[in-house]
Amino acid sequence: MFSTLPLRRYRLPALLLLTSALNLAACNNAKVPTLPLAPESASGFRTDLKTQHAEKYMAAAANPLAAEAGREMLRRGGSAIDAAIAMQAVLTLVEPQSSGIGGGALIVLWDGKAVRTYDGRETAPAGATEKLFLQANGQPMGFNQAQIGGRSVGTPGVLRALELAHQKHGRLPWAQLFEPAIQLAEQGFAISPRLHQLIAADSSMPRSAEMMAYFRNADGSPKAVGTNLKNPPLAAVFKRIAREGADALYKGPIAEEIAARVQGHANPGSLSVSDLAHYQAKERAPLCTDYKRWQVCGMPPPSSGGIAVAQILGTLQALEARDKRLALAPLKPVKTTAPAGIEPDPLAVHLISEAERLAYADRAQYLADADFVPVPVKGLVDPAYLASRAALIGERSMGTAKPGIPPGIQVAYAPDRSPLRISTSQVVAVDDAGGAVSMTTTIESAFGSHIMVQGFMLNNEMTDFSFIPEENGQKVANRVEPGKRPRSSMAPTLIFDRQSGEFLATVGSPGGSQIIEYVAKSAIGLLDWNLDAQAAINLPNFGSRNGPTELERGQFSPMLIQALKDKGHSVSEIDMTSGTQAIVRVKDAQGKASLAGGADPRREGQALGD
Repeated sequence: MFSTLPLRRYRLPALLLLTSALNLAACNNAKVPTLPLAPESASGFRTDLKTQHAEKYMAAAANPLAAEAGREMLRRGGSAIDAAIAMQAVLTLVEPQSSGIGGGALIVLWDGKAVRTYDGRETAPAGATEKLFLQANGQPMGFNQAQIGGRSVGTPGVLRALELAHQKHGRLPWAQLFEPAIQLAEQGFAISPRLHQLIAADSSMPRSAEMMAYFRNADGSPKAVGTNLKNPPLAAVFKRIAREGADALYKGPIAEEIAARVQGHANPGSLSVSDLAHYQAKERAPLCTDYKRWQVCGMPPPSSGGIAVAQILGTLQALEARDKRLALAPLKPVKTTAPAGIEPDPLAVHLISEAERLAYADRAQYLADADFVPVPVKGLVDPAYLASRAALIGERSMGTAKPGIPPGIQVAYAPDRSPLRISTSQVVAVDDAGGAVSMTTTIESAFGSHIMVQGFMLNNEMTDFSFIPEENGQKVANRVEPGKRPRSSMAPTLIFDRQSGEFLATVGSPGGSQIIEYVAKSAIGLLDWNLDAQAAINLPNFGSRNGPTELERGQFSPMLIQALKDKGHSVSEIDMTSGTQAIVRVKDAQGKASLAGGADPRREGQALGD
């Protein structure tokens, strides 16, 4: 079924090999692939990034080593999904805190003819109950108590989803796609500034002997930036997956160890070998909606991201249709020391934030796994419904929005008041045939459940369910149920020209529940404000999750902040660590098409192409 050709040696480009001058006698003085010592997401904003241009293909990921693996597959004639698989394998190694084969992913794919989506979201084990996160007194657990250990581990789905997509859209043999990750795991890679910072900040790491041995020194201190980190167990896992396909993870000794570690933890879960063996990735119909001159396609439930982004854009379109004075004002230069150097008009920030309040209110009320609860998908994105929601937006902030009553409601549910968290990673790719992928991938919180099995981290996705199964006698739609997929905020997105049907852009971001804000901002930057890929990503983050109006710390002028307060906004300046990747199809004056890509300066990503 899968190629078992010998693994060819993967050659990393000189650019990446020369970013560090580490001398490693143990590796015959071979230079170790490293990252530029750029500021990490929470401590800086890279100002050296420019839009990358390519004639044939391009890949972008949250780590340059992953982006290079994606480009290498495209150079070999691979498809966009081939590139995504190679990038995910490398991210499992070099960005273990964010994603990996122990987690899940949502994929939106354009094959040149149709948009397809693949759901690799984790599922609740068969033994899980809706009281999973309730204490003996009936109160919900604290998040850390729920996260660390086997209780939070859902059945991983990313590898099954990638296998399914590869069977339908892959060009290269499956085994080739793991070559970069295998070589990096065996040869080692240099710990990046961001990974080092997250290792140092993780107060729960001492509870895992495997993590301490791998990520920290004998005295408990975090391994330094630039330390050569090898992962032979993960290399062996990837070799098995390359030979046997996804079954290597879901059946046999690896599956048995996963189940044993989850069930045997001091905070045990119920994930079993049967749960792993019976996991199925699903192809779902894409959620495509019109926005002005464009069509925007994303994931349906269990993702809330696709619906929320569509609602935000649809609400803004309805506002403009109602009153041309409410069209999104253009960006204007401001005198600011903020790295981006530009910011939206205060009215635009007001309107977008209010549209987001409405979308997040509906998200909390209605969004969950549609295989288990009736989600009124069509009603939530119905233009007439969104026009009625837009009518609620006035000159002053509404504060906290209430959910609407969209067409098609079948059951009344209580709102989900679960805490909002930040996590995840993002890859995008466009191949030489014009195929495109946006994949958002996650193990949920940083380092997931903190259970490390054969070199990779297991997810804590069960904490994406509501901790409280009901409120005031009404069930919460996103409550725990066996086999159910937890609601996700992931919003992998593809954009097309409505008139010609031509592919325009692939975009997505990590960031937990803030993903919706980040993707909406980037889409508006590309479409309404005519920014290039890098500028749209660089644009300061802002929005509202139906609470305070959040502004990226240090990125907005005092004038804009005061203007929002004058409109009744409760403003909160916070770190908003997006990790957006985008690739846009552009045309020159002669109509010749090429690709332009960007990566988020708040993390360590890179876009690469030829």
